Parts: sequence; structure tokens; C-alpha cells
Amino acid sequence: MYINAVCHYLPEIIISNDHYTNLNGLTDEWIYKRSGIKRRTKAGSDENTNTMSIEAMKAAISRLPYSLSDVDLIVGATYTPYDTIGTLAHAVQGYFNIHRAKAITITSACSSFVNAVEIVEGYFATNKAQRAIVITSEHNSAYNNDRDEQSGYLWGDGAAVAFISKEKDSEKDIKILDLNTTGLGHIGKGIEGVYLRPRNGGLQMPYGKDIFVYACKYMVSEVKNILKKNHFTLDDIDYLIPHQANFRIIDNVAKTLGLRNGQMIMNIEEIGNTGCASTLVALSQNWDRFLKDELIVITVFGGGYSSGAMLLKK
Repeated sequence: MYINAVCHYLPEIIISNDHYTNLNGLTDEWIYKRSGIKRRTKAGSDENTNTMSIEAMKAAISRLPYSLSDVDLIVGATYTPYDTIGTLAHAVQGYFNIHRAKAITITSACSSFVNAVEIVEGYFATNKAQRAIVITSEHNSAYNNDRDEQSGYLWGDGAAVAFISKEKDSEKDIKILDLNTTGLGHIGKGIEGVYLRPRNGGLQMPYGKDIFVYACKYMVSEVKNILKKNHFTLDDIDYLIPHQANFRIIDNVAKTLGLRNGQMIMNIEEIGNTGCASTLVALSQNWDRFLKDELIVITVFGGGYSSGAMLLKK
């Protein structure tokens, strides 16, 4: 499989840490020390999960080496949907009139991007699709409680899109060498670690320490396992794009893997935790810096729990 083009959309509204100082007394220093976040993006009153995805799509179309009418699969990924019936994938299909495509939307919390690509892999393997769109979008601010001192300051909004083909379409493509996902609902606090339940207080993270322990463990093991399976070592990594959950998690992963300065790609300081969109947004932001034959690893961990990794080569 090949990634032909990526693009992202971030709302114009920026919420600084001062907002939380005024709201509940959490200082900039306190928030930054615990999360690595200085600012986060917030959707406007006329924006939602679907509209942000559509904006990301608009920006990506000019980069495609083929027509949108050639797309035969759309996979949306989000845990903060605007509509649970007319899903993210269907909204994009309808707006752009992609009439030949199958359309589905999935969630495995913050690891949903890699799960969505794995679904594409399955459709490609059975010859039920040849060109796909994976859309990740999170409207965390629609569900978040800013006054929640445990996690209310973490969340940002944003969307990103990746166009993926079964065969290579251009020299600009990035090859997906391999990917893996793992269900972890049986470990730790599982579905209680972080949750979003209707009529139950919005987005909640009551067990942050449990998430920290398992996120660090499995984001590292996913990287090691996918490298070993494909006969690479840690020294072969040029860039690592981890889920942008928390700087302390990212830093722990980097130190455990022994990564050098400049190898870790991060955007959490400026946009917050954008959920399953975070790694694809980061890939889009850095697309032009990747050079031929460089090895890029994406590693994710999501509430529930779940984990995954993807191995890319420019």
C-alpha cells in the first residue's frame, strides 16, 4: 500500500493555558509540566467533526495524482462524532459526491487511525477496493468539560486525511511497509481508564496514571515488534510519530527506545491532544521533510485500551 497524499485542517481558534488559569486556577507552568501543552486548537461554533474533515479534504485534492471519482473506499475514524448515523465517512462521500465508494466509520479511541488503515489493507487484500480515503477527525471541545482539572486542559480539535492506493501512483508516495493493531481491553483499567459516555459528564480520564503506564509500555513494544518483524533495528528509524497524548508519555517512549534528538515528531505543545487525528496531522505537517528511503514509524495508544504501529518508507 502507498500513501499518495495527506493534508490536515486545524481550527483558527487557539486556547492558551491562561484560559484555565482564569477558569479554575491551573497555571501555565502546572499544565505544561504535566502535559507539555501550551495551546490547543478549538473548533468554531459553526464547525464540527464533519466540517473539519471536509476542509482537510479540500486542501488535499490538488495533491492527488488521480481523480476523486477513482476512490472506492472511505474509512472515517473518530470517537467524537457529529452524527452517529450519518457518519464521518458518509458526510465526506456526500459532500464530494464520491459515488463509487464504500463508506464506513470506526473507533478505537486514539489508535483509530492505524485501525482505519488496517481496514483499508483488508479491502485491498480481497480486491474489493483499489484507492481509499482515511479521514481522522476529533471535535474534543464538543464533549470536553474545561473545568475538569484532571484532563479538561488536554484536548484539541482537528482533522486530517490520507489518500491510500493499493499500487504506487507517483514518486511522491510513501510506502506502507507494514502495520499492526492490538486490542487491550483486558489489561489495567481498560474501558474505565478514559471514557466518553452520553449523559455522564462528557470526556473523562479518571485513571491517568494507569494510562501513562500502559501507553508507555505498548507504544514502545509496538515499535520494537514491527521493526523486528520487518528486519529493522531501532538504529534504522529516521523519524518516530507517536500519538500526541502527553509530553511525559512521548518523552518516556523516546528515552526507552534511545532515540536521538530530532527523530521524535511532536505537535502537542501547539495544538493539544487531537485524539486519533494527532499522528496523521503530524505526518501531514512534516510530509515535505521526509527524504527518499527514510524510515518513519507511527505508534499509537488509545483508551479502551488499544495500541498499534505503522511502518512507512519514503
